[in-house]
Amino acid sequence: MKISRSIKITAAAAALVFLGTQASFGAATTINGDGSSFAQPLLGVCKTAWQTATGNTFGSYPANGSGTGISNTKAGLLDYNFADYPSGVGVTAYPAYANTNIVQIPAVAAPIAIGYNIGNRSRKLYLSQKTLSDIFAGVITKWNDPAIVADNNATSPQVVYKLDAAGNPVKVNGQPVVLKTIQVARHFTLPDQTIRLVVRSDGSGTTYNLVYMLAKLFPTTWSNISANGNAALSNTFAKDYPGPAADLSGRIQAVKGSALVAAQVAKTPFSIGYMESNFAANAKVSAASIQNASGAYQTATAAGVAQFLNAATFSADGAATFNYADKNPGNYVLGIISYGLVDSSKTGDAAAAVKSFMKYVTSDACPKTDASLQFTTLPTAQAAIAATLIAKLKG
Repeated sequence: MKISRSIKITAAAAALVFLGTQASFGAATTINGDGSSFAQPLLGVCKTAWQTATGNTFGSYPANGSGTGISNTKAGLLDYNFADYPSGVGVTAYPAYANTNIVQIPAVAAPIAIGYNIGNRSRKLYLSQKTLSDIFAGVITKWNDPAIVADNNATSPQVVYKLDAAGNPVKVNGQPVVLKTIQVARHFTLPDQTIRLVVRSDGSGTTYNLVYMLAKLFPTTWSNISANGNAALSNTFAKDYPGPAADLSGRIQAVKGSALVAAQVAKTPFSIGYMESNFAANAKVSAASIQNASGAYQTATAAGVAQFLNAATFSADGAATFNYADKNPGNYVLGIISYGLVDSSKTGDAAAAVKSFMKYVTSDACPKTDASLQFTTLPTAQAAIAATLIAKLKG
């Protein structure tokens, strides 16, 4: 993703100010990581300023998915990894680490977009939580299903947030500032066509977060897994899908990584899929507005996720518990947090560089590098937990 020279200079200056008080490094070093494809765009743009400020190099980050980040961490591979859900939640693919020196740092958040391709990008799709669940559970299979029609032919409120000149949400005490609330009249004639689902084929934190929310809200629909995220819940859509098995080799297409999901939706008529907001934007895929517990529908924005996270609780080890029942009308409920996974027992120049990089990624300066990515830092109180965990790293 390209960023302008002026943005690069501004980001580099911000990094110099932010990093200026940190301990000096030894010899310049290269750090390598892997994992979450969700985090890749942010890391890619933030690395420039960090490299300029520190003299270190952000090396390889192939973004092979949260499952790879998890397995690498278990095996002690690479300098750091990223995954989009916390350890110890009981998911089969991600039990608590045997290495108790592993820290999981809640680094940044962004929206999961529900991208769709139904022929008219100027028409906004609106989905209630129940309709969204039924689509991805294989209960609703036609675009003109009465539930989708009802969602898209009514009037409801939508919160509009205040943005700065660069397009970043304006925050006060870590909370996004509301500019106004508008009433949106929804009118959409939907086609009599079969819904084509596009999902992740790999171990994915994006899959985990989507399915976890749907199973938490609608446990009967997703009765094949637990609404509480126990060992029956995986990070692979094909394992968690409660619909007909035949769908997995017909109506459902599975591809690796969020970028490919977005690309597949873009070229598949009458499809719908899930990917981070920036991947949807890059592929020119429209993103649906999703209903929250207040009944309002919100778009996939950093501000909506920041508001949603204000109602979340965090344990001392950094693990977030989302509150899907919170009735703030500005919530975008499909928020996702990416966790930096680092072995705190490591020492040396690379360990110091990783600590420095984690400090920068979790600072306000990093997501503001490119507002189009729709990343946000955590609310003030929760960011303090991340800072405490980073302090455990050597360097």
